[in-house]
Amino acid sequence: MVIKGKHAASEFRFAIILSLFNEFIGQKLLDGALNTLKENGCPDENIDIIKVPGAFEIPVTADILLSKNKYDAVICLGAVIRGETPHFEYVSQSVSSGITQVAIKHSKPVLFGVLTTDNIEQALQRAGNKGENKGSDVSLAAIEMADLMRKL
Repeated sequence: MVIKGKHAASEFRFAIILSLFNEFIGQKLLDGALNTLKENGCPDENIDIIKVPGAFEIPVTADILLSKNKYDAVICLGAVIRGETPHFEYVSQSVSSGITQVAIKHSKPVLFGVLTTDNIEQALQRAGNKGENKGSDVSLAAIEMADLMRKL
């Protein structure tokens, strides 16, 4: 037997956590995420957007949201762009690991839509300037995973 999630979002509730650092990129990711959720039948009232100062604050926010048993999936969006110090590595690793830990702790999909790029151009490319939008991609995965989790 093969079990797979479908792309029908009307029955699910989603939280989107958006990092405000590099917000000009994050907003493009958010727009892509919202468009994809709505195109797949998710009503506005089933989507909550939570804005946090930076990517580092995403995992704890996701943990608190899932503790409330209100959401079927959490979509994490933001952009961490490499600078001249090791800060990029610390933040990227912490956010990635933290999101994974939250997903495992709650047995709920927590989607990683936090761009980790070497420069602004790469971030803009992945946020929709050339047709690709990781916000849209992770939202589609969130819908599929929410449905799959319900079936398991």
